[in-house]
Amino acid sequence: MAKQKDVFICSACGAKSLQWRGQCSGCGAWNTLEAVTLPQAGPGRAAASGGSAIMPLKDAPDSEARAFSTGLAALDRVLGNGLVPGASVLIGGEPGIGKSTLLLQLAGAVAATGRNVLYLSGEESLPQIKARAERLGVLHDSLHALSTSRADDVYPVLEGPAAPDLLIVDSVQTLATSAAEGLPGNVGQVRAVALEISELARKSMTSVLFVGHVTKDGAIAGPKLLEHMVDTVISLEGDRQQIFRLLRVLKNRFGPNQELLVFQMQGQGMALVEDPSTYFLGARDASLSGAAVVMAIEGQRPFAVEVQALATKTFLAIPRRAALGFDVNRLHLILAVLEKRLKLSFAQLDIYTKIGGGLRMQDPGMDLALVAAILSSVYDIPLPERALFWGEVDLNGQIRPVNGHSLRLDQARRLGYTPLYFPQPVEGKPGDSRKAEGLKTLSELQNAVFGQERRKTRSTSNAPS
Repeated sequence: MAKQKDVFICSACGAKSLQWRGQCSGCGAWNTLEAVTLPQAGPGRAAASGGSAIMPLKDAPDSEARAFSTGLAALDRVLGNGLVPGASVLIGGEPGIGKSTLLLQLAGAVAATGRNVLYLSGEESLPQIKARAERLGVLHDSLHALSTSRADDVYPVLEGPAAPDLLIVDSVQTLATSAAEGLPGNVGQVRAVALEISELARKSMTSVLFVGHVTKDGAIAGPKLLEHMVDTVISLEGDRQQIFRLLRVLKNRFGPNQELLVFQMQGQGMALVEDPSTYFLGARDASLSGAAVVMAIEGQRPFAVEVQALATKTFLAIPRRAALGFDVNRLHLILAVLEKRLKLSFAQLDIYTKIGGGLRMQDPGMDLALVAAILSSVYDIPLPERALFWGEVDLNGQIRPVNGHSLRLDQARRLGYTPLYFPQPVEGKPGDSRKAEGLKTLSELQNAVFGQERRKTRSTSNAPS
């Protein structure tokens, strides 16, 4: 038998250590090292197992695998060209967000094309899976299911001649293998199960979709090595109190990264929102102050989102600052810049901000819309009904260009928004109809949007001047 050795693996980053430490030397996290027993190969084992021979890269055989469709053209596009045989995909998300529902829909769509699909569940029984499949209307002769928490039960299926075209593992944290010690979900088990299934899937040319749980911080649970072992990492996000879900591609070896799809949760499952350009605006009232529309961008998809702000007199010694949908430190920076560059004072004001629709955004182009919403609430002056903003604000009060400017500008004009407020200069060729004047500083924005109205209300308003 192979020799055994004990190592300690960090559950946060996957770093190894020969002895237990209170703090991981790789990521600095405390009390994350867990003991794992690994088999130790003896000398010559690799040669005995018939390892691959070294050859010039130009002489390596070409891949004959061709991606097949998921049944959803938009999902095929963000994945690259569909599901690649032998590739592995990891999809993470909070409990109840819709991962199992979306993957069962995908399994039914692939099975409807005549390909064999195996849905492996370690969380639900076969009657539960069947009931959900009937509700979604995806039952098909080519759709098979297996309910077990033993990963060893699926290995013979992948090694046999009747290996499925698509394997869905729901979820990798619920499976255990005899090749590793411990309970399902620990670092050693997750690593061993994912590694073995991925290796067998590559040999049998089976596409694998792993479902991964997430931690309270939103990261996929288990060792970080799990994300490096797969070809594609997808995150399904959203508020369970909302009807929409966001599917983000975080890593992709076969296509673009940071792509985004918007789904709407319905009684018959997840329905794709074909054009999310104005989906997140809802029934907004443009006559109210403190609301600005930003043309945000995720991947290569621009869409309009409402940024809201509320400035109200405080009764506390230290004013409150709250931000929903983005980092509150970003709000602190914006307020500091406004106080310094526009000579405003927020010492007696509570500032509450949020992104409409329950979205979470990191787009730096949101800064200008956030400034406009705050000033609109402070002055209690509504913004123009069809005004649109994007641009990054630096600490000097300058408005900086952001990526995807042409996409934002084309989409804004297609939707008929005007006036448009964005950074200057905007590069463009002579005669290019997309070339337009922009803003350089926050003072220009203040004068352009609130100039006359601010002077009219200065004498009757308590807003800072």
